[in-house]
Amino acid sequence: MQFGLFSFGDYAHELFGDSGLSQAQRMTNLLEEMKLADEVGLDFFGLGEHHRPDFIVSSPVTVLAAAAAITKKIRLSTAVSVLSSEDPVRVFQQFATLDLISGGRAQIMAGRGSFIESFPLFGYDLDDYEELFNEKLDLLLALTQGSEHVHWKGSGKFRAALTGQSIQPRPIQSPLPVTIAVGGSPDSAARAGHLGLPLALAIIGGQPARFKPFVDYYREAGAQAGHSPEKLNVTINQHGFLAEDSQVAGDLVWPSYQRMVDRLGRERGWPPQARQHFDAGCGKHGHLLVGSPQQAIDKILLEYEIFHMEKFAIQFTVGGNNHPEVLRSIELFGTVVAPEVRKALGQPA
Repeated sequence: MQFGLFSFGDYAHELFGDSGLSQAQRMTNLLEEMKLADEVGLDFFGLGEHHRPDFIVSSPVTVLAAAAAITKKIRLSTAVSVLSSEDPVRVFQQFATLDLISGGRAQIMAGRGSFIESFPLFGYDLDDYEELFNEKLDLLLALTQGSEHVHWKGSGKFRAALTGQSIQPRPIQSPLPVTIAVGGSPDSAARAGHLGLPLALAIIGGQPARFKPFVDYYREAGAQAGHSPEKLNVTINQHGFLAEDSQVAGDLVWPSYQRMVDRLGRERGWPPQARQHFDAGCGKHGHLLVGSPQQAIDKILLEYEIFHMEKFAIQFTVGGNNHPEVLRSIELFGTVVAPEVRKALGQPA
């Protein structure tokens, strides 16, 4: 199993801003997190794309390119590229460039995203939500899996056709890897399976076991489309935090987690987050990977029995946690949790 980290570059602006941590320092911290993840042997690091003040990463490939210069082995991905409001040609060019800079470590994770700010920002209509993603994904796959000269014709509604233009630069990897990220849509999971693309499933609420049908839909659709099981890889992504002691881990992450959930809740009509709900999520069957390394090991192994995933990722900086404590979490994840899970599964450490 491969292990990695996802981050949105969380920036708690109500705590930072002019009176505290600057955006420049937050970016420095993020790059330090990525460097450490490489040093402790983690396999991949993904950055989300957002266009709002509580996250500092609106241009993830720029940050990934900076990380490529200070890392050696870790694979570098988005988590996600909001494809609906992007031009797939530019996405391909950016990732091909990142692939050259990193020596073949670039990965694209495409999805709709969990926010809608990019639609009005870049002049798109939310009424075209589904059509935009489907057409742009079709073009992106034509670019990543095709030759230098691409012929592609879409609906004509969102962009001009390609009639054999040369797409430059050319990446080291061919095809350039693309993963589809989904939240709670079985249709999206089935589409990824039909296309034979890796699936990334975010579990940010509820019991993980209830997400098993999405993985089943994905694998069933892939099999029906004639794709081999080896091609249908699953990544499970959860929020989490690690410390030597489980109570310490919970106490450290709770304030930032509460801020994040309550801030989003005010926008989306959710009730305020209570500590007992958070603690329940940290339990054996909950959606949060918060606790000691042994608790994390046990929980990942339990979820492996459910999903048989090929990759597992944690978001440690939800809401904007203290930087030294985040670094310690990364260290525990890479040096203790990942090797012990692999050992338990009979895989090379």
